[in-house]
Amino acid sequence: MAAEAVAAVEIRGALVRLRRGTGLPVAFGGLVESGRPQIRISELSGTATAALSSLAVTSGNGLGGKAVALGRPCAVMDYPSSRHISHEYDVPVAAEGIRSVLAVPVVVRRRVRGVLYGALRSAQPLGDRTLDAAVAAARDVEQALVVRDEVRGLLAAAGPEPAAGANRGDGADGAGGWEQVREAHAALRALAPRIADPALRAELLAACGLLTAPRPAAGTSLAPRELDVLSWVAAGATNAAVGERLGLRPETVKGYLRSAMRKLGAHTRGEAVTAARRAGLLP
Repeated sequence: MAAEAVAAVEIRGALVRLRRGTGLPVAFGGLVESGRPQIRISELSGTATAALSSLAVTSGNGLGGKAVALGRPCAVMDYPSSRHISHEYDVPVAAEGIRSVLAVPVVVRRRVRGVLYGALRSAQPLGDRTLDAAVAAARDVEQALVVRDEVRGLLAAAGPEPAAGANRGDGADGAGGWEQVREAHAALRALAPRIADPALRAELLAACGLLTAPRPAAGTSLAPRELDVLSWVAAGATNAAVGERLGLRPETVKGYLRSAMRKLGAHTRGEAVTAARRAGLLP
C-alpha cells in the first residue's frame, strides 16, 4: 500500500476515535500534499454534504491552514464570524452548516503531515476535554506514521544480507549496515508491546520478521520473549539494560537467556547469538 494510502487509513480511523471521544457530530481531515503548502481534505465522518470533500486548504489560510502554519491546535467558537482566521473557505463551511470548529495538526519529526478537524453545528465553546481528546487522536496517527516510516526506511536501507561466506568483521559498509539492522530489529520488537492497535502491532512484528535472515530455522525455535532478550544481547546490551528495555527483572532476563542458550546448544551469550543467526532467528 502506498504511503499516502496508509496515512489516509490512519486519518480515517482517527476521525472515528475523535467523534467517539469528543461527542462531536462532525469530523474530517486530510494530508499535506507532497511538494505543496496545502492539505487536501479527503476523509469525512458525520458530514451531511460533500462540500468539504477534496477541499485544498493552503497553509496559513482558514482554521486548518492556521494549524498547519503554527504546528499547533487551533479552535474557533463561531467560524463565520471569527476574527482570528481568514475566510477563504466560508462557502463550503456554510454549506456543511458547521459553526464551532477545532483543527489539530498531525506532526511527525517536526513536519506537519495532516490535520484533523472536529466541529459542532452550533456556536458554543469547545472545552479542554474535547480538545484533549482531539489531540490524543492526532497523536495516535503520529505514532502510527512514525512506526511505519521507520519500518519502511529500515527495509529500504537493509538491502540483501551479505552472503553466508562473506567476512562480516572487516568494517565494510554492508557489515556495518547489518549491525544497524540488528539494533533496529531489537528496538522494534521492544516497541511492539507498547502499541495498542492490534493490527499495527501485528504489522510491526511482521516487518521484524522481514528483517531476519531468510534461512529456515532448521527445527530450532525460540519463544517470543527469548527472542526479544537475545535480540538485545546481539545488539550488545547487558542483562540490566535488556531488563530496562523490556520491563523485566535482571533475573528474569537471565532465565530467558539460559533457556535460549539451551535450545540453541550454546554455552555463552556470544555462541547463542551466532547460533540464532545461523538458524535464521536473528538478522
